[in-house]
Amino acid sequence: MALSAETESHIYRALRTASGAAAHLVALGFTIFVAVLARPGSTSHPLFPQFSFLMTEALLVFSPESSLLHSLSRKGRARCHWVLQLLALLCALLGLGLVILHKEQLGKAHLVTRHGQAGLLAVLWAGLQCSGGVGLLYPKLLPRWPLAKLKLYHATSGLVGYLLGSASLLLGMCSLWFTASVTGVAWYLAVLCPVLTSLVIMNQVSNAYLYRKRIQP
Repeated sequence: MALSAETESHIYRALRTASGAAAHLVALGFTIFVAVLARPGSTSHPLFPQFSFLMTEALLVFSPESSLLHSLSRKGRARCHWVLQLLALLCALLGLGLVILHKEQLGKAHLVTRHGQAGLLAVLWAGLQCSGGVGLLYPKLLPRWPLAKLKLYHATSGLVGYLLGSASLLLGMCSLWFTASVTGVAWYLAVLCPVLTSLVIMNQVSNAYLYRKRIQP
């Protein structure tokens, strides 16, 4: 028996709501897990999961089904998004600084691993992304650029930056420290965390943009 279009729409929205809720919980749970795992002296940069968590929350702010800030206006959510992104960037910069300091103390070379290279690229991309967000907060700064196109470019660039951060996390979980600390099924479950949140974010961001296009006159 075929389902009606209205029923399919309800099922689709329910699935998106459930996946968004799962992304919130997984991002938070993974951040707590790594924070507990990163005992003093065991690693020098346990702040990158916080970067990923804040990025996840910042991107889900605009989701029609998964946002925790539905009561706020569009402008209010945009400002919360910018604050979360800025906090994420600060966490990433602090983590990067700790890595550099730690390697200098040990006399080790910098950026010799894929994890380190991907992490640096993600931090630089996040910095550019935050700078680009200023143009959306204050569109008068870029009068020659249509606001709709700026939003599209910013959303696309933000998604790329999020995936870079997730790639760095995945590469970090292949490091000697992480594989020695987390083994067996727990390692595979940890790997699934950034994979799951990335899939949800890709779906939510693309659909949030289509949703805005649909409701705009």
